[in-house]
Amino acid sequence: MTQREYFTEGEPLYFKFEQNREDFIVDEIPREFGGKGKNAIILVKKTDITTWDMIAAFARYIGIDAERIGYAGLKDKHATTTQYISMDAKYIFLLKRFEHKNIKILNITKDKYSIRMGDLVGNRFRIRLHNVDETMLHELQKRAKKITKYGVPNYFGYQRFGRDESSLQQAKDMISGELFIEDNKLKKFLISIYQSDLYNRWLQYRVALSKKENLEYLKLFEGDVYSDFKGKLFTPKNILTEDFLAQKVTPTGLLAGRSVYRARAKAREIEKKFDDEFLYTKGERREAVVFPKNITFKYAKSQQSVVVDFNLPKGSYATVVLEALSNRNLKAKKRKIF
Repeated sequence: MTQREYFTEGEPLYFKFEQNREDFIVDEIPREFGGKGKNAIILVKKTDITTWDMIAAFARYIGIDAERIGYAGLKDKHATTTQYISMDAKYIFLLKRFEHKNIKILNITKDKYSIRMGDLVGNRFRIRLHNVDETMLHELQKRAKKITKYGVPNYFGYQRFGRDESSLQQAKDMISGELFIEDNKLKKFLISIYQSDLYNRWLQYRVALSKKENLEYLKLFEGDVYSDFKGKLFTPKNILTEDFLAQKVTPTGLLAGRSVYRARAKAREIEKKFDDEFLYTKGERREAVVFPKNITFKYAKSQQSVVVDFNLPKGSYATVVLEALSNRNLKAKKRKIF
């Protein structure tokens, strides 16, 4: 798997970070709900349990198939997270008696529509870093100002590829025909891993090209496909550096597959190196740069720890922001301290 490269200047910062229920807190930022309708919208808080296992627990309690429970995204197991799920409003009475040691219902409202994957604005993260002295704190704050201004390369984080990166090798073996996978869900998952790796390698290449020109942000090319952050993709006649730096648009990277909007001109020449035009799954495009919002630091001098608080759009990785701040790649090691 390729290394994730950033625009951060300076030596790596070796704070300690452990993903657990006390130090890693995620709150889903939802769309607006109407308060009326046939769907119950449930705000839940969970600790030390996956979203899938949480859904399964509700399904068993209510006595319905898990597929009838909607959710917007998967949240980390080793964390304290809040997120919204949906089900038929006729189950609200039953939900009032729901009990589980890892799950707590915080609120229930209603809406005309159920919740679907991706049906959220973003996530708010609160992450505690340890072994941070005042010198490191000042450097973190300095780097945070820069990434707020220029954004962070929107890589898929290390979590995407598993602890030992075996999923990526499985994906490559399956796509090359050396490995037969019968389970359709596993097939889909492995293809997404393969797409993510191609995308990450493309993004690392683009970052490296930009740094060769001593830029502090991602260099744009003729033919780039842009996103306006509202779901609209377009390729303009001109390079939109000014709009990009004003955070009005961002270039996008390819998740290889069929029926996807591909780049043109010089941007396509680069993109083609990291494409697989024979991949049979549907392709997509992913915003190449993400702009963390509302970054704050709450420092506990006596404990030499700091809580970093920030917002990210859906689909982005908080650990990528930590990598940009620390100027080093993190790696999963069975939940041990990094």
